[in-house]
Amino acid sequence: MLNLRKATETPLAKTSFQDRFNNVCIVMMSALGDAIHVLPVANALKRAAPQTSITWVVQPGPYKLLNHHPAIDRFVVFRRQSGLKIINDYRETWRELRQDRFDLVLNLQVYFKAGLLTAGIRADMKLGFDRARARDLNWLMTSHRIPAHEPQHVQDQYFEFLDYLGVDPLPLEWNLSITEQERQTQRRFFKDIQRPVCAVVMGSSKPRKDWAIERYARLLEIIESDFGYQPVLVGGPSAGEIEATLQVMHLTGANPINDVGAPLRQLVYVLDGAQIVVSPDTGPLHIARALQTPVIGLYGYTNPKRVGPYRKYEDLVVDGYARYVGENYPISIEYRSDGMERITVDSVVEKFELALAKYVYP
Repeated sequence: MLNLRKATETPLAKTSFQDRFNNVCIVMMSALGDAIHVLPVANALKRAAPQTSITWVVQPGPYKLLNHHPAIDRFVVFRRQSGLKIINDYRETWRELRQDRFDLVLNLQVYFKAGLLTAGIRADMKLGFDRARARDLNWLMTSHRIPAHEPQHVQDQYFEFLDYLGVDPLPLEWNLSITEQERQTQRRFFKDIQRPVCAVVMGSSKPRKDWAIERYARLLEIIESDFGYQPVLVGGPSAGEIEATLQVMHLTGANPINDVGAPLRQLVYVLDGAQIVVSPDTGPLHIARALQTPVIGLYGYTNPKRVGPYRKYEDLVVDGYARYVGENYPISIEYRSDGMERITVDSVVEKFELALAKYVYP
C-alpha cells in the first residue's frame, strides 16, 4: 500500500535518466488529442535512454493511431467497457502487467480511472500530477508528484513530467510514422484527385466544439470555387459526425469527397497528403499539427491558448473564444458555450488565404 508520508513534489536530482529508469510504464488512456501530446514525452524519454523499455497503457481508439510508433516497445490495451464490465477491464489489464515491476510509472491523467489503474501496477516510483490538479483523489495513487504550476498549454503541462525527471523535451518530435503499405494506399487515394486537397474535419466528440452546418456548407463552396481546392470531408464514425456530414453535403453547392467514418489510419494519411486542414478542436487537428500539415483551427468553446496547435499554425487559429477582438484572456480550462457562433465564414477564409501565402506557397 502507498505510504502517503513519502509522497513528494520535490524534483529528482539531475542525475542521468538512463542510470535510473530502464523499464517505464505510461498510463494515458484518453482521447486522440491527448495521445498526440504524449508522443513528444515518449520520444524524449527514448532519446535520453534508448535502452529503456516503454510500455503504454492505452484505450483501443488511440492504440489504432499509435501501434506502429517506434518509441513504444509494448502496448497494453485497456478496453474500458460500460457499467460493471469495467471491473473486468481493470482485472485483465492488471493481470497482463502482473509479471512486470517497473522502475517508473507516469500517470499522465488526472482522473480516477487512471489513478485506480496506476494503483494496481507494481513500480518503484509512480509519478503523477500535484494535488491541486489531480481529480477524484488521483493524487493518492502516486508516490511522487510534479510541483504545482500555473495553467499552461497541455503540451507544456506534460513536459513538466520531463522537467521533474531531468529530461530535455527538445527537439520537439512526434514521429507519427506512416507505413510503406499506407503510403501505397495513400498514393492510390490521391491519384485521381486533380486539384490540391483541403481536408475538412466535420465534428468532434463534443457538439459544443462543432461549427454550424450551414457555415461548413458555404465554406466548402468557397474552397472549391474561389481557391480551386478539392474539399475532402473527414472525421470519425459517430452518428453525430455522419449526420452532420450528410446535412452539409445536402446544403452545399460544392462537390466534396466524403471520407467521414474511414479507418483511423486512413484519416492519418489523408491529413498527411492534404495541403491544408480545417478543423474544430479535436484529435485530427493535433494529428495534422504533428504531421506538419497547415491546419486552420476553429476555436470557440475551448481555449486555444491551452489546447491550440502547439508552437506552429497558431496564427491560423480562428479565435471565437475571444469575446471581442484583442481580448487578452488568460490560459484556463473555462469553456465558452457561445464561442463557436462567433466564427464566421469570412474569418475562416482569411485564415485560408494566410495558410496559402505563408505555408503552402510561401
